[in-house]
Amino acid sequence: MNNTLTFELPLPDIAAWRGGNTGTEGVWRFDSGRPGRHVMISALIHGNELCGAWALKGLLDAGLRPAAGGLTLAFCNLAAFDRFDAASHDAARFVEQDLNRQWSVERMDSGDSLERRRAAALRPFVEQADWLLDLHSMHEPSAPLLLTGVQPRNLELARALRTPEHVVIDAGHQDGVRMRDFGRFGLPDDAAGDVRSLLLECGFHGDPASRAVAQDMCLRFLEQAGSLDAAALAATLPGWRLPDAPRQWALTVEGAAVARSARLAFTEPFTGLEVIDKAGTVIGHHDGPGQGDPVVTPYDDCVLVMPSTRQAREGVTVVRFARRRVLG
Repeated sequence: MNNTLTFELPLPDIAAWRGGNTGTEGVWRFDSGRPGRHVMISALIHGNELCGAWALKGLLDAGLRPAAGGLTLAFCNLAAFDRFDAASHDAARFVEQDLNRQWSVERMDSGDSLERRRAAALRPFVEQADWLLDLHSMHEPSAPLLLTGVQPRNLELARALRTPEHVVIDAGHQDGVRMRDFGRFGLPDDAAGDVRSLLLECGFHGDPASRAVAQDMCLRFLEQAGSLDAAALAATLPGWRLPDAPRQWALTVEGAAVARSARLAFTEPFTGLEVIDKAGTVIGHHDGPGQGDPVVTPYDDCVLVMPSTRQAREGVTVVRFARRRVLG
């Protein structure tokens, strides 16, 4: 883990857009009055992940409106965002519980934490969405990752988007359901119909490039959804499109390391996408450097996906293990 990272992405001023227009703070909804998909783009599921907030602010500042279907833009964990301090940005990830682990009916209905109550308030908008893009960033410097879940329909959409280079096929986390897997989004292809959900990790939280990655994906996602055509998007959002990825890798997650406590430590400052040649390679220990049971790679040519101990505690996934192939 790199403890010397500089947080260079400035805090966006979203005061003008905080109220929303739906009766739910931070949530905006626009309907074209024409048939089409209802698209939802969400940001600030974690309060220290500013790139998505910059992208949503840009869409709102530009006055973007769908030409077909509907569009919901949601600034999600505003209470955590209000705690943001670049000098201690990890503290703004959430207030009481990780908002992106609360997406089960039982947890939302319990209402026993700030994040569970916020998930319940956002739930109607998520349930109404046909296509969902959830914008995130990462604890450590790494290339962007697009998380599709395990449904082939989302992998097909990732291929059509032509970016980013690395696409992660994963089933989520042991400690709770993500928003992108909630309800219809978690159904198998033969039961889901025209439903898609993607989660984009845009890079390190404090890297200004993460903002550009978020903006580019918003434009591409809206085009693929049919919300607006390419010409209208280019005119409304000039400079947002980045070059296509030169190729795309599919990274299929087939295991993970889950912390037993906050003491878990890696053997090296891994940041992600490292390929470990041999199965059984020790990459960490559960009780501190060189202490306790080892964390080992489960197979040869194992790709490390989003390794980080910044949020390590019992039950938290600290790294996922994946196999890779070229996405053709």
